[in-house]
Amino acid sequence: MGNCFSDVAGGRAAVGGSAAAASAAAGNDAVDHFLKSRGLYGSQIELSFSATNMRDRDVLSKSDPMLVVYTKGRDGTLTEAFRTEVVLNSLNPTWIAKHTITFQFEVVQSLEFHAYDVDTQFHNMDVKSVEDARKLLINYSKDTMKHRMLKLEEQQFLGEASCVLSEVVTRPSRSLTLDLVYREDPMVSGNPRRCGQLIVHAEECISSKTTTEMILKCSNLEYKDLFSRSDPFLLISKIVEVGVPIPVCKTEVLKNDHHPVWKPVFLSIQQVGSKENPLMIECFNFSSSGKHDLIGKVQKSLADLEKLHSSGEGEHLFLPPTAGNNYQNKELKSQIFVEKFSQSSRHTFLDYLTGGCELNFMVAIDFTASNGNPRLPDSLHYVDPSGRLNAYQRAIIEVGEVLQFYDSDKRFPAWGFGARPIDGPVSHCFNLNGSNNHCEVDGVQGIMIAYTSALYNVSLAGPTLFGPVISNAALIASQSLANGGRKYFVLLIITDGVVTDLQETKDAIVKASDLPLSILIVGVGGADFKEMEILDADKGDRLESSTGRVASRDIVQFIPFRDVQSGEISVVQALLAELPTQFLSYMRSRNIQPNM
Repeated sequence: MGNCFSDVAGGRAAVGGSAAAASAAAGNDAVDHFLKSRGLYGSQIELSFSATNMRDRDVLSKSDPMLVVYTKGRDGTLTEAFRTEVVLNSLNPTWIAKHTITFQFEVVQSLEFHAYDVDTQFHNMDVKSVEDARKLLINYSKDTMKHRMLKLEEQQFLGEASCVLSEVVTRPSRSLTLDLVYREDPMVSGNPRRCGQLIVHAEECISSKTTTEMILKCSNLEYKDLFSRSDPFLLISKIVEVGVPIPVCKTEVLKNDHHPVWKPVFLSIQQVGSKENPLMIECFNFSSSGKHDLIGKVQKSLADLEKLHSSGEGEHLFLPPTAGNNYQNKELKSQIFVEKFSQSSRHTFLDYLTGGCELNFMVAIDFTASNGNPRLPDSLHYVDPSGRLNAYQRAIIEVGEVLQFYDSDKRFPAWGFGARPIDGPVSHCFNLNGSNNHCEVDGVQGIMIAYTSALYNVSLAGPTLFGPVISNAALIASQSLANGGRKYFVLLIITDGVVTDLQETKDAIVKASDLPLSILIVGVGGADFKEMEILDADKGDRLESSTGRVASRDIVQFIPFRDVQSGEISVVQALLAELPTQFLSYMRSRNIQPNM
C-alpha cells in the first residue's frame, strides 16, 4: 500500500467513514480524490416529466409528444442526455420513463427540454435515444442504425424550456413548472409564443440515504514491528467487476494495539453499491512512510457482516499467496468481529434544502496595496476594457453563480478590507457598496458593480487582516441563529497575500466553528500561500485558539486560484466540494431536522 495516506497527521485519521462524512463527501486524502475522480459522490436524482396544454400539431387526432432532455455546457453547447417514450394522442402527457442524474452541488447543472410530436410511422421504433443507438452499434451496421434511429429533424417541434437542476431540488415540492415556448423562426428575435407547461419533478434515490453503522474489532493481530506492537487500521474497499478495488473508507490508526476496537464506521449504500456487493476489508500496520504492511484481510458483503454480528462469531483474516507461489490463501489466527451493526435512513443535504434551509452567500475582497495599481494592466485588480475578467471577478462569478440558487432573496453582504476609503483611515472591513448603513447588494451582478465602483473610491493600503471580516460574518450568522433562522452562511474571501493576523484569524475561526458558517478562501496572484493551508484543517489537526480551545469542526476550505485554472477541476468545484459535508456536520451535531 505504497504512499497512500502517507502524511502522518492526516494519515492517522479516519477518512470517508466517519459520522460527519456519512451520506456526504468524505473528508480528504487519497480516498476522497480517488472517489471524486470517478464520480462516486453526489446524490442520484430521478427526474420525471409531465406537461399540460401542449400544442396540437395533428389534424385528425392529438399530438403524440416525446420529450428530449439535454445538458447545457457553459458555452451553451447542448448534449443529448435522455428521451422519454412517445405518449399517443395527448396534449397533457405524463411520461413514464425517468431520467437519472447525479446532483453535483458544486456545479451549475443547466438542463434544456425539447418537446416533439412524433410522426405515426416512427411509433414502433425501438431505438429512441442517441445513447441507445451507440450501444447497438456493436450489433448493427451504421446504415442500419441510420434507418433505426429516430431523427428529431423529421418530427414536429412543440416547444422548449430550460432550468437549472438546483432550481428543482430546492423546491419544497421538488417540482418546478416551466413555460414551454415556441419561436416561429429561431433566427428572428422577439418574444416567443407560450405553448403549454412542462412540470419537472425530482426524487432523491433512497440508496443515497440508507446508512450502515458498524463497530469493528480485531483480535490476536500478528506482530509487524520489531520492538513494539502494531499500529493497526482498516481500509474498506468496494470490489468492482473490472479493475482494482475502490477505497471507500479508512478507520483511524490505533497505536500499539493487537486487539483494536475502532470508532464507528458509517457506510452509505450508495458508496458500496448494495448490501450484497463484496467488500475487501484489509488490516494494515501504519507506517509514517506511507508503505503500510498488510496484516491480513477478509472479503465480506454488508449482508455477511450483519450475519457475523448476529452470530457473535469472528472471521479469520487471511494473507494472499506471494508472487511465484501457487498455494492457497494463508488463514491467520487473527480474527475480525462486528461489535455493532445497524442501518438507518439519514437526512441528506437535499432533504435540508427541500425542507426550507437556505445557503446565504457573503464575500470579502482584498484591497491591499500588494495587488498593484488598479489602473495598470499588471494589477490583479485591473478591469480590462475588453471585458476579460480578472481573477477576483472570476472567483466572484464562479462561486456566486452556484450559490445564488440556494438563497431566496439573493441579497448578498459584500465587504472589502485592507484599504483606505475616501477621507478615512485604513479599514479592515468596509461595505463594498459604499454605504454606511447596510452591506447587502442585489445578486452576483450587484457584487460585480460594487467591486468595480470601490476600485475608484478607495486607496489600496494594508496589512492583510481576516479577523474583522470573519467576525462580521459570524455576527450575522449568530443573529440569524438567535432569531430562529434556518440559514447556513458561506463567506468567500478572495486575497492576494498571506494573512498577517494569523492567530487572530484562528481565534475568529474557532469561535465561528459553532455557528452555521463555512469560509471559502481563494488565493490569487503569485504569493506563497503555504501558511494559508494551516487554516484549512484537511491535512492536519483542527485549529486551536490562543486560549487552547479547539474548533468544533472544520469550516475553512482554501485553494490557490492558479492551481486549478488549467486543470480539469474548476476553482468552484475545488472550493465547494466540501460544503455539503460541513453543512451536514453542523446540522447533525446539533440534531437539527429538516422540515419534511
